[in-house]
Amino acid sequence: MLRAPSEMVKKTCPRGAPAMGWELASQTLSHASQQPTEALGKEAERGRSTQQNSNPGPSEPSLKNTEHSCELGEQHDKSPAVQPQPSPTTAARSFRSKSQGQVILSASASIWVLKDQDFHFSMQACDQSDAIALFHLCLRLLRLTHVIAFKNQDPNLILERCDLELEANGRDHHTADLCQDRLVVRRGQPFWLKLHFEGRSYEAGVDTLTFSAVTGPAPSEEAGTKARFPLSDAVEEGAWTASVVDQQDGVLSLQLSTPATAPIGLYRLSLEASTGYQGSSFVLGHFTLLFNTWCPADAVYLDSEEERREYVLTQQGFIYQGSAKFIKSVPWNYGQFEDGILDTCLMLLDINPKFLKDSGRDCSRRSSPVYVGRVVSGMVNCNDDQGVLQGRWDNNYGDGVSPMFWIGSVDILRRWRDYGCQQVKYGQCWVFAAVACTVLRCLGIPTRVVTNYNSAHDQNSNLLIEYFRNEFGELQGDKSEMIWNFHCWVESWMTRPDLQPGYEGWQALDPTPQEKSEGTYCCGPVPVRAIKEGDLSTKYDAPFVFAEVNADVVDWIQQEDGSMHKSINHSLVVGLKISTKSVGRDEREDITHNYKYPEGSQEERDAFTRANHLNKLAEKEETGVAMRIRVAESMSMGSDFDVFAHITNDTAEDRACRLVLCARTVSYNGVLGPECGTKDLLGLALEPYSEKSIPLRILYEKYRDSLTQSNLIKVQGLLIEPAANSYVLAQRDIYLENPEIKIRVLGEPKQNRKLVAEVSMRNPLTGAEDGGDPRPRGARGGGQGEGGPAAAARGPEQAGGELRERQAQVREGLPEHHNRPLLRGLRTAPSLRRAPSLILILTPS
Repeated sequence: MLRAPSEMVKKTCPRGAPAMGWELASQTLSHASQQPTEALGKEAERGRSTQQNSNPGPSEPSLKNTEHSCELGEQHDKSPAVQPQPSPTTAARSFRSKSQGQVILSASASIWVLKDQDFHFSMQACDQSDAIALFHLCLRLLRLTHVIAFKNQDPNLILERCDLELEANGRDHHTADLCQDRLVVRRGQPFWLKLHFEGRSYEAGVDTLTFSAVTGPAPSEEAGTKARFPLSDAVEEGAWTASVVDQQDGVLSLQLSTPATAPIGLYRLSLEASTGYQGSSFVLGHFTLLFNTWCPADAVYLDSEEERREYVLTQQGFIYQGSAKFIKSVPWNYGQFEDGILDTCLMLLDINPKFLKDSGRDCSRRSSPVYVGRVVSGMVNCNDDQGVLQGRWDNNYGDGVSPMFWIGSVDILRRWRDYGCQQVKYGQCWVFAAVACTVLRCLGIPTRVVTNYNSAHDQNSNLLIEYFRNEFGELQGDKSEMIWNFHCWVESWMTRPDLQPGYEGWQALDPTPQEKSEGTYCCGPVPVRAIKEGDLSTKYDAPFVFAEVNADVVDWIQQEDGSMHKSINHSLVVGLKISTKSVGRDEREDITHNYKYPEGSQEERDAFTRANHLNKLAEKEETGVAMRIRVAESMSMGSDFDVFAHITNDTAEDRACRLVLCARTVSYNGVLGPECGTKDLLGLALEPYSEKSIPLRILYEKYRDSLTQSNLIKVQGLLIEPAANSYVLAQRDIYLENPEIKIRVLGEPKQNRKLVAEVSMRNPLTGAEDGGDPRPRGARGGGQGEGGPAAAARGPEQAGGELRERQAQVREGLPEHHNRPLLRGLRTAPSLRRAPSLILILTPS
């Protein structure tokens, strides 16, 4: 259509006039009428009267209306009286012609005439009689001599397609990895789409566009799960809006904005297009809405770009295990942007018990990261529902996968989805935490995994872990309250509008099923700041998390007469070396200060007072005799080693004591295994102001069959002074290092070329006894661990333990368990001089 020049005059029909589409093309016209403009109104009235009161004469051509067009070949040298067949609706009529002409003014039409050029008449009639009369008038004024086309157009807007602009939106919303075949955007931030119309373009004064976005099975505007919003010029903050960015031909470019408080989840986006009293409805597509840590109005907003990338976008990280004295980092693939993970996370929300009970309310409450975090905490374990993981801590994993064998969350979540939401076997605390981290990051909540060393499991909320022992220091009866060697949970960043100011920021959530919270095995979110301040009235589960990092430990020794005596144990402090991965670096960050004030400070005492932690406030008993367990700098799996009970007498008196030393294998959650070393010294004399170190030898042959996959041995010493009826207890958990695996790339890596790497390790054993597997039972292959027996090399090819040219093809795109280390199950000849090697050839897929 030609643009209206300055010499052109335009008069538009009233807003909202109904329209019907007719198009007339003509050529070979004589000179136009030179009637003055003032006379045209009379002509219009006369044309209307002619149309209403007379039929066309025999010499007048008849325009036959068809669905598309008709060709009319008659020549006319005077103005014809043309009467198109009436349309069932009123219409907007247009035609193109070449003529000298004047502008026709009408109260009910818009007609443009361009002198001596092709031009386009557009008549937007308020009613059918006006349209036909004006059309008849135009033909007479322009002396139309040859009509070549007369076309009927659909008056409604017809949507050909909707382009959701996946590439641009994925880039702007940091969801490019998720926007391969779907639209995934973050709330509170505009996104873009293009509407392609066929037949005719969108006209702002004529067409009305209204959008609808709904989520959940029962959407409603009251619940915030349904929104209807028109196309408008203004963008309203905190509301669903749509505005025009650009329009070219039949393409309308739009910007849609969502509130920063909208529920997350899968949405259906629809369009209602109306022209006058007629309208059509179109489904534009579906999109997934996530939390937005880049939006200041969102409850999960972080102001640091480096932290946003670390806690939302980063897909790999480290989880810390081992012991407080020997912290070990374990790499983990969170994989929140891997194929199918987002759908799996949404499925997890859609089968949680709260959704099944009241889907409308559940979907509405998904606007809150506090609510979503609590749901995820309960759904990662399967104790109450169709959750993801089953926990197990007894080292019997034959019907599943050992928790030690998982290296990422993706395989776990895919197994859960592919097998109809059946629980995946098995998980322990770091696996529960890692899977929760994957789900929460995928949904847009900044999250990190944290590890607490010497973590207390307090069942009765008395902030006290009590152990009852016999006279030799051995535990009596079953013990459900434990000090875990380490324990993992997650922290998520969010505001807490449900709590007092100052409690926004990191919130602790613990998906490991330990105790019920409001009838469900979940924990949190609870502000980390509330834990530090000792505010135990804070939602959710503050007493339990406070005890994990602050509980006191009391050991009771039962004497021969049955009486109980409290022992002194300064070696076991709950809540040490609380660790997480550093931002942007593969290093450990100690965040203990976020949970606890410095030991002995006034702030610490104030926090204990608020928590009514009377045991911590009591003065510690001192006897002048102390004991610690000391070890060598490093101890390796398969080796024999010594540990020492280091005893000091800081008094001026001689002390006659008895020392009982015991070493036992232990799981990371505190469950003890068989003994692997003991010593009982009945007459230990301590001179005044003296120190003594008593060794205890621990042999591999004693611990190899009982060592768990945690690689932990607990050493305990009980120092008894009968004369003073005094007991001093010291404990230490020892982590045994696995043999170091070295990887050396052979040659220069090149793109799309085979890469050869040598993997080597040293066997620490001096001999394989009884011809069997020299590794500890807890480290042997078997079960359904990833990789399977077929993935392992089968044995040494020559003496000395060196493997020659053993090859394996590792292809990209295989499930993560196929990429597990191929050395699992590898048996090597005993040697302390040479390291076995495995040659790997990695080929591009």
